[in-house]
Amino acid sequence: MSGDVEALDICELLLTAQIYNESQGLDEDDIPPKIRKHYWEKKEKGVKRPLSVSEGDVEGVYGTKNARKYIASLPFVEFDDFGESLRMTVFDLGAKWFEKRGADRIRQNPVLAYYYENNNAGNISYSQVKTANRPKEVDREWIDSLISEVVEEEDDAKDLLKLVHIVAPEEVKQTLNEIVLTKEQEDKISKIVKAIEYRDYLRQIGLREIGKLLFVGPPGTGKTSTARALSERLKLPFLEVKLSMTVSHFLGETSKNVDKAFELAKRLNPCILFIDEFDFVAKTRVSDEHAALKRAVNTLLKCIDEISLVNDGVLLIGATNHPKLLDNAVWRRFDEIVMFPLPDKAMRQEILAKILASVEGDIDVADIAQRTDGYSGSDLRLLLRESVLNALVEERKVLTHEDLIKAVDAFKDRSNMKLMEGHE
Repeated sequence: MSGDVEALDICELLLTAQIYNESQGLDEDDIPPKIRKHYWEKKEKGVKRPLSVSEGDVEGVYGTKNARKYIASLPFVEFDDFGESLRMTVFDLGAKWFEKRGADRIRQNPVLAYYYENNNAGNISYSQVKTANRPKEVDREWIDSLISEVVEEEDDAKDLLKLVHIVAPEEVKQTLNEIVLTKEQEDKISKIVKAIEYRDYLRQIGLREIGKLLFVGPPGTGKTSTARALSERLKLPFLEVKLSMTVSHFLGETSKNVDKAFELAKRLNPCILFIDEFDFVAKTRVSDEHAALKRAVNTLLKCIDEISLVNDGVLLIGATNHPKLLDNAVWRRFDEIVMFPLPDKAMRQEILAKILASVEGDIDVADIAQRTDGYSGSDLRLLLRESVLNALVEERKVLTHEDLIKAVDAFKDRSNMKLMEGHE
């Protein structure tokens, strides 16, 4: 029936607002993300009580316009013309109406689950619903609140933020389940997941030298993607620093900026601090470059020594394409080395199966895997892009096996051209 969904939207928001207002034991993590994000107040770093509900709020959360025209089917809801707000006149009646029609929504809304469990309504587990609810730390709004606080307190924070790219877990496009990992990679990542889960226990027993990983491997093997996917899995903000960019922007103040990047990570904790191009450290240590660069490197190594997952809540991940450039002073600062080799045939076949899963067409992934020895995961994705674009030129959305073979041949031609250029 037309209007049923809209009526449920209105009732859910009104119930959520009233229960949250009256239940001081509930916090932002009890509110479903789409409602929490709408009511989030940056300066307050939270959702401030009391919540009110207007037509604009219903539209902002659910996209439902002109809410007042749907309240005719809700005898327990009225529109306040003076305040331009919606309110529930008979709460118990509204709660019973919603219980009969909104069971699925109750199981996705911890605020409602809290009420209905306490009122013995159906088989509802508040703890299970809250566990499944996405915490506030995943939201861009939460991170923006923290950043705003830092900017207000630090005079040069805006310049620093230009050098540190901050990603919210909800913005990560590729999850760990979508990335093909080796058994060794999976095992080491599992250890880190457990270390964060039992961080208080590790602090209690004095085990603090945990949580500094170095990802090592050729370009395109998934180092950055895996680090970002960890952010999504662990529900932690992701701070990415490119060392070469940090140095080139502010040569005279590089050391200070390196130090401040680590301080920013501590302020945004718990989080992941990802330092890309880590081989830049080694290049600087063995060169005769400007003294400011050497000071920056020494500052970086000192910061790594002093930061801790257990104490500071910062998971540090460095990444390098050139491990042979790193000396012992760098290696010994990481408690885990995670190798990212070029994928073997079995891994290439698995990667191809994943990236082709949503593509229509009859493709022999085993054959393509056989033809792509030496390709990285990134290279395989480029093959798909090339194949899809070529098919679209011919007005096709169905790929053929021949499309992939042509893309492989084109990729080899480009690779040969690069080798020729390198010898000139």
